[in-house]
Amino acid sequence: MDDLSIRSATAADLDKVLAFWKVSAEGTSISDDGDGVARLVERDPAALILAERDGTLVGTVIAGFDGWRCHLYRLAVHPEQRRRGVGGALLAAAEDRFAALGGRRSDAMVLDRNDLAQRAWRAAGYGQQPQWSRWVKHLTD
Repeated sequence: MDDLSIRSATAADLDKVLAFWKVSAEGTSISDDGDGVARLVERDPAALILAERDGTLVGTVIAGFDGWRCHLYRLAVHPEQRRRGVGGALLAAAEDRFAALGGRRSDAMVLDRNDLAQRAWRAAGYGQQPQWSRWVKHLTD
């Protein structure tokens, strides 16, 4: 894993990240577009964390902190790079970020149908909280 580098995304990475998610991430959300990701990077430049191997994007995670809670989104690893430490390195970087910011607990949103992701989160020490449901209201059309 010594050729793996972890860094924060910049505005120059946004198109590459969006293309990467189409190949490597499960599902999409209303903010998975250039404007949505640009707002994220502008508002919190350290939140979108990238993993690269030999200059190629191989993984992402969004480590969002609102001052109270730590949220993880878009943990995605390229299919050809899975089971090679990329996800673990991204989660370690995210958890280090949270600890430095004073965070005390992190959570992740995982699609119910994404069995592969559920196994990865369990292996990383995360547990499902079945007593909680996510409630959503779109603020735009």
